[in-house]
Amino acid sequence: MAGDTILVIDDEASQREAVGGYLRKRGFTVLQADNGRRGLEILQGQVVDLVITDLRMPELDGMGVLEAARQTNPDIGVVLVTAFGSVDGAVDAMQEGAFHYLEKPIDLDELDEIVDRALERSHLVSENELLRERIGGGAQFGGIIARDPAMEEALNVVARAAPSRATVLVRGESGTGKELVARAVHDASPRADKPFVGVNCAALNKGLIESELFGHEKGAFTGAIDRRVGRFEQANGGTLFIDELAEIPAEVQVKLLRVLQERKIERVGSGTEIEVDVRLIGATHRDLQGLVADGGFREDLFYRLNVVSVQLPPLRSRKRDIPVLVEHFLARYAEENAKTIEGVSKEAMDLLMRYVYPGNVRELQNIIERAVVMARGDVVTKNDLSLEGQEMQSAAESLPSGTTLSEQVEDLEKKAIAEALQQANGIQSRAADILGLTERNLRYKLKKYGLK
Repeated sequence: MAGDTILVIDDEASQREAVGGYLRKRGFTVLQADNGRRGLEILQGQVVDLVITDLRMPELDGMGVLEAARQTNPDIGVVLVTAFGSVDGAVDAMQEGAFHYLEKPIDLDELDEIVDRALERSHLVSENELLRERIGGGAQFGGIIARDPAMEEALNVVARAAPSRATVLVRGESGTGKELVARAVHDASPRADKPFVGVNCAALNKGLIESELFGHEKGAFTGAIDRRVGRFEQANGGTLFIDELAEIPAEVQVKLLRVLQERKIERVGSGTEIEVDVRLIGATHRDLQGLVADGGFREDLFYRLNVVSVQLPPLRSRKRDIPVLVEHFLARYAEENAKTIEGVSKEAMDLLMRYVYPGNVRELQNIIERAVVMARGDVVTKNDLSLEGQEMQSAAESLPSGTTLSEQVEDLEKKAIAEALQQANGIQSRAADILGLTERNLRYKLKKYGLK
């Protein structure tokens, strides 16, 4: 964002002046340093929004700058520039918190995109901190651990929506933490001292969903031997979380729409209306818009549910969160199992960073729990991470050998974009939401990779 301050550190004067001059033309305030130590002196004496530093420098290299910069300001964006990119270097930088890599010669379009994204993330983190303080959420909003920009964007929406009474739709793959988000919304809302009631429609027989939601009278159907109070009544005054909305039968969707419009329910087998004051939070791992197009979900109900939409990124798209999640789960399960675990080995962390996590955060949690139980020493090793009946596989292993870091990253990005576009039925705004990108960034990548 024009007006932000960017520190450029490079021992090559031509490279430093070229990048700095270009950024000044874009309206940024640019500070320059010809070595890492001078760069750190500037960081300690001035407010800097973003650091762009060469990786290979004498005395203090880019990784040293990264480590020291994050000790000064854990949320500062640091972009490393290198002509010697490698997968190992990328993994190390990711673990230390680098925002991104740029390879020489620097492509100005790519520089623009990365600078804009890094500054967007910086402003987002600052805004989230203010929102969390305002709603009393603390450093970990609702117990949700987030350092990655993709998750910070989602939590920014959550923090803004929480104080309202608006209906919230949480979308994301299984294991991404949809119920955690729902509880965070409730806990940060004026209804926090009222009931939070959850129901998973996928775990219910479809014929029982109506009774589960709205309750029933004695004798309403075979087996209804007593009156039953439904989830809406249980949640009266508070929040009702309905997981797996796509499983709700069409005839029940009509009644759910009526509740959202009129705030009244009828128990099955009763003609008496009961007023309810319930904030509804829905969740699904399926594409509701696609179901609407196919006639499998009511369009009017979808729009009533989708007042505020929160898209949770899969763990493979929020790699920066993996080290902090690992640390969190290690401490938790070491305490539960009365074991002393100091951490994980570099080889183990490399594998954890490269694994694709089809089961998302829930799978990582299970991996760490088992590793803590099986660890023979006080450090979790690569061998402790093996899963019974499953193969731990690096995302990079599926790529051709001998490819550069940028080629491997581009290949993974192209695949992710193509999958998102297919899932979004070609709608770019929806694909951008799935990927955790802005539409502008997605259009840039489509042009860059020649995708349609």
